[in-house]
Amino acid sequence: MRKQSMASISVLVAALAFSVAGMAQDPVSVPAPEGWKQCPRCQNNKDRADARATYKVEGRPFDPRDLSGVWGYSGIASTFRNPPPLTEWGKQRHAATMGDKSAAGQFLHNKDTYKGAGAPVNCDPAGWPRLHLDNYGFEFVMLPDRVLQFFEITHTWRTIWTDGRKLPENPPEPRWMGWSVGHWEGDTFVVESNGFEERPWLGDSQPDGGWTHSDEMKVVERWRRLDYGTIETQITIVDPRTYTEPWVTPAARTPLVPGTELGEYFCVPSDFSEFNNKVSLPAAGSANQKK
Repeated sequence: MRKQSMASISVLVAALAFSVAGMAQDPVSVPAPEGWKQCPRCQNNKDRADARATYKVEGRPFDPRDLSGVWGYSGIASTFRNPPPLTEWGKQRHAATMGDKSAAGQFLHNKDTYKGAGAPVNCDPAGWPRLHLDNYGFEFVMLPDRVLQFFEITHTWRTIWTDGRKLPENPPEPRWMGWSVGHWEGDTFVVESNGFEERPWLGDSQPDGGWTHSDEMKVVERWRRLDYGTIETQITIVDPRTYTEPWVTPAARTPLVPGTELGEYFCVPSDFSEFNNKVSLPAAGSANQKK
């Protein structure tokens, strides 16, 4: 096997180990080079507790209108779990996300072009709001006329304009992250977005497939910094073409991760394909089989 291929598999196996470790009670601690900081997913529980003590997070004074910082280390996977009733069009779209099973009867998730283990196409952009569910941590950067939200997974960002502009009524092109503007209502940062590319899912559905949306979707987010070390998020999806009523998700809290900096985590199509062919599909029972 080529050296490059071995390296690619090693990287993906390591990434899988990170993912499994992240679900454990005490994930592995991965130290940073001298003079650098750990990435959020590189810390274990002791690292996080030590950092919160070092940076005096508990009870520290804060400005509720300053969202700056690195937040979380995994994402809020349960955000889109209980959808409202789907329209007929929505039902058809959801049915189309159901993939094949392996010969062993396992779901291959091969309609998920973002990260489906058995999908022929991988590494399409996750888009927003799917990156809220799976991000390995994100950073808010507050600027005078905009807020940047930077994600470790896919190493990308979105721009939330706060200069007073309005959302375009008819966006000239769809965007994977949408067109976004933000304003303050008291100490709550309200973000409104439209003009979405309709290919990415909102999130996975169980046991297979994903929750879709149309290009008519509008998203409203409400962010509140509850204390120095906690931020709360609530997201509402308004998409009458797909859902018969707004999808109001429960508020969720994300911890500040002090003393860290975002790493680099790309989805590389060639690596992902190699990993699928050499690891995922053989482990699932090799040959694909229709449901």
